Amino acid sequence: MLAETFDYIIVGAGSAGCVVASHLARDRNHKVCVLEAGPMDRNPYIHIPAGFVKTVHDPRINWLYQTEPGEWTGGRRISQPRGKVVGGSGAINGHVFNRGQACDFDSWLKRGNSGWGYTDLLPYFKRLETYHGTGDSVFRGSNGPFQVTELDWQHPLTDAFIQSARELGIPANPDYNGANQAGVFPAQRSIYRGWRCSPAQAYLHPALSTGNIDLRQNALATKILFDNGRAKGLCYHRGGRQFKVEATREIILCGGVFNTPQLLQLSGVGSSETLNDLAIPVVHHLPGVGQNLRDHCYIPVSARVRNIKSLNERSRGIPLCMEVLKYVFGRRGLLALQPSLCYVSWKSRPDLTDNDIQIAYAPASYDANRDMQLNDYPGVTCAPWQHVPKSKGVVQICSRDALEPPRIQPNYLQEPTDRKVLLAAARLSRDILSARAFSDFFESEDQPGSEVNTDDEWYDYMRQSVSTGYHPVGTCRMAPVSDPTAVVDSELKVHGIEALRVVDASVMPNIPSGNTHASTLMIAEKGSDMILGKPPLQATEL
Repeated sequence: MLAETFDYIIVGAGSAGCVVASHLARDRNHKVCVLEAGPMDRNPYIHIPAGFVKTVHDPRINWLYQTEPGEWTGGRRISQPRGKVVGGSGAINGHVFNRGQACDFDSWLKRGNSGWGYTDLLPYFKRLETYHGTGDSVFRGSNGPFQVTELDWQHPLTDAFIQSARELGIPANPDYNGANQAGVFPAQRSIYRGWRCSPAQAYLHPALSTGNIDLRQNALATKILFDNGRAKGLCYHRGGRQFKVEATREIILCGGVFNTPQLLQLSGVGSSETLNDLAIPVVHHLPGVGQNLRDHCYIPVSARVRNIKSLNERSRGIPLCMEVLKYVFGRRGLLALQPSLCYVSWKSRPDLTDNDIQIAYAPASYDANRDMQLNDYPGVTCAPWQHVPKSKGVVQICSRDALEPPRIQPNYLQEPTDRKVLLAAARLSRDILSARAFSDFFESEDQPGSEVNTDDEWYDYMRQSVSTGYHPVGTCRMAPVSDPTAVVDSELKVHGIEALRVVDASVMPNIPSGNTHASTLMIAEKGSDMILGKPPLQATEL
C-alpha cells in the first residue's frame, strides 16, 4: 500500500474530533485527514430533537454496544449506544448541556494534571458556546459556535415538579452552568430554533469549506503504525479495502471512551498481558488503557398522574399528528423537546460541602417492558443518579478484529457507597413527587411502587432496573506517569509514545457532575490549543 501523507490525522469525527478538526483547519498550511467509521449526518432524525428515540437504536449510525452482565444489573446486559456518524454521540445524544461542578475539575488538578482546574477550564467552556439566556458573562460565553438555549416550553407537570422541590428546601437556580450547580432548574440544551445543534453542524461543516480537511466517511481505523516509538500512520478499512495514511506531525485519537482504547490495544499499546493473550505484538506496555471506566447509572422512579395529560398521550394517534404539524410549521411542541426537561442537583446528606446527587425529570413515563416506549396512561418519571460514582470498570478487546466489539464492564454499583448515595437520590425523588405542590396530580407510584421501602427492597429494585445515564468516560485517563492507571499526560500526549494524543471523553480522570457532552467539547477546545502550541487561554482574552 502506498500511504497518503497529511500533517495531522484525526480518528473519529465525533464531538471532540469535530472541534479539533475545526481548529486545525484554520491554518491553511495544515493538511488534515479525518477518519470516521460512520456516514455523513444526513439522517433527518439526527436533526429533529425528538429523533433521539430513533437514533439511539439505529445500527446505521450507532455502534449499539452492550455491557457485560454484572452483579448489580441482575445479570442483565445494558445498552451503551455510541454515535457512529459524523457528529458522533453529539449527533444522537439527549441534548442536555451541563458542565458539572467546579469541584469536579479542581479534583482533576489535584490529581497532578496541571492546567486542568476549574479556573483554567472556564475560558474554554465560555469559548465554545453562545448562550441564549440570562447568564453572568463571568461564566457564560456569547460568541462560540455551539448554541445553548433555555427550555422554551412550559407544562403544569414541570412547574409542579419545580415547586415540589422548592417545597423541600431545594432552591431554584436560574443558571446551573454559572456560579454554582445547586438547586432545581429547567434543562439547558443544544437545541436552536427547533433543530439539534450538533458538533458537526457547529464545527466541522463550516470548517470543511476551508478545503484543507479530507473527511473520509465509512472509514474504520484498524491499527496505528509506529516507527521507533513514534506514531507514524494508520491503517483503515473502507469499502472492503485496506488503506494507509501517514502523519508528519501528529495522530489524534478522538474515537471516544470505547473505540479509543480499543484502537490502542489493537495497535499494541495497553496491558502486555491482554495483548499477549491475543498474540498482538506489544509496542508499549501501558496497563491503564481501558481501565478506569466510569459512568452514571440511574433507577427510574415514576408515577401515574391524574387531572392532566402528560407527554405520553401526545406521542400517539391524532395528538401526535398535531405535534408533527406544530413542528413542521413552527419548530415547536413535542418534537422540539429533549427527553429530560428539569433537573435537581443536591446533597444526599446535609453535612456535605458539594452536591453529590442529580435527578432528571420528564412529564412522561416509560413502559418497563418496552425499551423507550411511553406508557398509554399519563405519567411522570424521575431518573436519580450519583454525581461522581466510585465504581469503575474496564474496556478490553476480545479479538484482533477491529469489527469485534470490545468487552465493556462498567461494574455499576460495585462500591457500597454508590448504592447508598443512589438510594438517597431515589428517596428524594419519591419525596418530591409526594410533596404538597404535586398532590393535585399525583395518583400513585408506578416504579418501584409503594411496597418498596426498606434498604434491602430498594437494593433489589436496583438490580432489576438500574441502567446507564449514557455518560461513560475515563478509559484513557489523564494522570502523571507515576499513576499506574495513567494513559495520557496533562497535554493529552500518550505516555511513552511520540506524536500521539487522545482528545475525547476517555481522558477524563473522573466523571463530572452532569451530562458529559459539554465537558467533552471543552476538552477538545483546550486540546486543540495544545496541539497548535498556543498558550493557555485566559479569561481576560474573551
